[in-house]
This record gives sequence, C-alpha cells and structure tokens, in this order.
Amino acid sequence: MPTIQRTDLPIALRDHLFERLRERKIEARDLWRLKAWRESKPEAPDGPWYKDFESFKICEEGRYPKTFLLRDQSAKGQPL
Repeated sequence: MPTIQRTDLPIALRDHLFERLRERKIEARDLWRLKAWRESKPEAPDGPWYKDFESFKICEEGRYPKTFLLRDQSAKGQPL
C-alpha cells in the first residue's frame, strides 16, 4: 500500500491546502501533530479517508491530501 504524499504536491493542491489552513486558523501546535503523524509514514488506503486530530481533520483521497476541516465539520470516507 502506498504512503501518504508529503512533499512535491501539485502547486494548485498545495495552494489550496495553505488557503484552508489560513481560513480555518489551524494553529502551529496542531500542525506539529500532523507533521509527526505524516513522518510515521502512514499507509494511504484507496478512496476517500480522513484523520481526526480533535481540533481539525485532514481529508485525503489515496496519497494526496484534499483539505482541512474544523472539528465540527463532517468528513467523508474511512476514518484512520
């Protein structure tokens, strides 16, 4: 199973993610939790999935992150 893509994201996707970080005011301490999780090289299941970090969720499909959601927003797909 492939691992989650952490670097070399397509430019449009990278820009979208940074915009969502700004809009949702995700704090640096939460981003460190995301970084640590990604550095563990988690496997990327097929199809949509999400990881709940309590203060936010990251939603992905396959290897690529798609967006960030706030705690109270619903995520679609398989929870990790």
